[in-house]
Amino acid sequence: MVLMVEGIALPTTEQGFLVNAADWNPTVAEALAAANQIQLTEAHWELIEFMRGYYRQYKHLPNARVFAKAIAKTLGEEKGNSRYLQRLFPAGPLKYTCKLAGLPKPPTCL
Repeated sequence: MVLMVEGIALPTTEQGFLVNAADWNPTVAEALAAANQIQLTEAHWELIEFMRGYYRQYKHLPNARVFAKAIAKTLGEEKGNSRYLQRLFPAGPLKYTCKLAGLPKPPTCL
């Protein structure tokens, strides 16, 4: 599968994750969001940037529980809870944050 961004074909997995994380940039994130019917807000960007930083620092993706705890620790309790995260990404906060951040699919996600 491919994602077309500004005339460039970027390879994606069957589930729409970028094959090459180096292809990511904010324009690509917008295209991934549009492909998944997500209108990005400042709140979405905050989580995307958080996840990119987490992955850079730890070199792995967290499970959903660790994801929520890390957000609570860094961004505050009001953002590190499942209700807030589900409101932003109803189909799966961890999965879609990683997808829009250009990261691999978390091993714990279906």
